[in-house]
Amino acid sequence: MAKKLFVGGLSYETTEATLKETFSQAGTVESATVITDRMSGRSKGFGFVEMSSEEEAQKAIEMFNGKEIDGKNVTVNEARPMEARPREEGGFKRAFRGGDRRGGLGGRRNDRW
Repeated sequence: MAKKLFVGGLSYETTEATLKETFSQAGTVESATVITDRMSGRSKGFGFVEMSSEEEAQKAIEMFNGKEIDGKNVTVNEARPMEARPREEGGFKRAFRGGDRRGGLGGRRNDRW
C-alpha cells in the first residue's frame, strides 16, 4: 500500500522531477507533487511524495529528513490526512461581513474628539 510523505522547506526552484529522482533512491516513487500558488504559479516551498510501500516510506524519512535538497535542508515526515476546511465566502459578502471596512467606529466618530 502506498504511503504519502510531506516534504517541507523545499527550495522554490525544486521541481517534481527533482523530488521524484531524489526519493527514488529510497524505493519506488508513485507520485511527487510540489504545491504551487494558484495566482503566481510559484512554489509554496513544500510538496508530497507517495512511496509504494510503508518500508520505502520509512527509509525515505530516514534518508532525507534534515538533509539538503537543492541547497535547502528539508523536513520529511508522514503526511497527515487532509482536514476539511470551511469554505470561505467571496466577493461582496466577504468584504462587508460583520460591518463595513472602516472598522469599529460605528458612526460615533465625533464624540471621541
